[in-house]
Amino acid sequence: MRFVGVRDGRRVLVGLVLEASSADSSVPVRPGPGTRVDVLTEVDDFYDDLPGWTRTARRALAAQDVVAQSAGDAGPFPARRLGDGELVPPVRAGARILGMGLNYHDHAAETGLAVPKYPPLFARWTASLCFDGTPVPVPPAERGLDWEGELAVVVGAALTDVDEATAADSVFGYAVFNDLSARRAQGSSAQWTLGKNADRSGPMGPVVTADEVGPFAGIGGTDSGGKASGGGDPASGLRLVTTVNGEVVQDGNTADMIFSVGRILSFVSRTLTLNPGDVLITGTPAGVGYTRTPPRYLHPGDTVEVTIDRLGTIRSPVVDSTHRP
Repeated sequence: MRFVGVRDGRRVLVGLVLEASSADSSVPVRPGPGTRVDVLTEVDDFYDDLPGWTRTARRALAAQDVVAQSAGDAGPFPARRLGDGELVPPVRAGARILGMGLNYHDHAAETGLAVPKYPPLFARWTASLCFDGTPVPVPPAERGLDWEGELAVVVGAALTDVDEATAADSVFGYAVFNDLSARRAQGSSAQWTLGKNADRSGPMGPVVTADEVGPFAGIGGTDSGGKASGGGDPASGLRLVTTVNGEVVQDGNTADMIFSVGRILSFVSRTLTLNPGDVLITGTPAGVGYTRTPPRYLHPGDTVEVTIDRLGTIRSPVVDSTHRP
């Protein structure tokens, strides 16, 4: 199942994407003009009762019909075509967005940095996020933006001081993400907050439930023997490819991650409680722009795409600073 956010005034609603699939049902096709979104509920309600709303979504998917709201709700929201209304990531306003600064062996090698002992984390604000297809402006003080294709993980349960296996089993879903970086701002301080929160610099695709991504992944996953899997750890490998104007600039695999998803979430949970709907961005493979000779950046007129196995593709046109909000 795939979920998107739909902005309705000041509210963000979560919708289930319904569309014709490709011959291989495990590989989502890019949404077409006939794609429909069945809107379920407000985003906070969705993450407050993930088991209930995922059951409702599965019934809707099976019926390919408008979702019937449960008793006590305000009533059904109308089904919409994908292009109707502003699409946004299905992320609650109060979610923690945690990024990984160095989590691929090949990326560590290209930067010349040592493999870290502990996960190097930074924070994004939800205001920096945008949905697939949204134009991303280059801040006026920057030479351009740098691409960082990444796998995003959406937490599905409250996590307080949990072990790695428990953390891995908590994964609700995955999404394609591009951690677009303003390198001058990032390099102006030992803290990366400014460079990682430029306007609309966090393009994100639909959230795909873990059971759709692979038998290794998250809540409801099973191993080859039919037993519950360790879940939430894509160490078995998802190919990640980033292109700029059609040219491949990153071609990596999540099997190269330094820290597993379960290990990172467990590490975080020792200090702060993670909640359903929090997002972990798991780092980028080799091939970023600033390590090249000469450095290469995204400029107005460029288009950057990130594709991850089983999750699909997000596309971001780059525009100049006059398009900032």
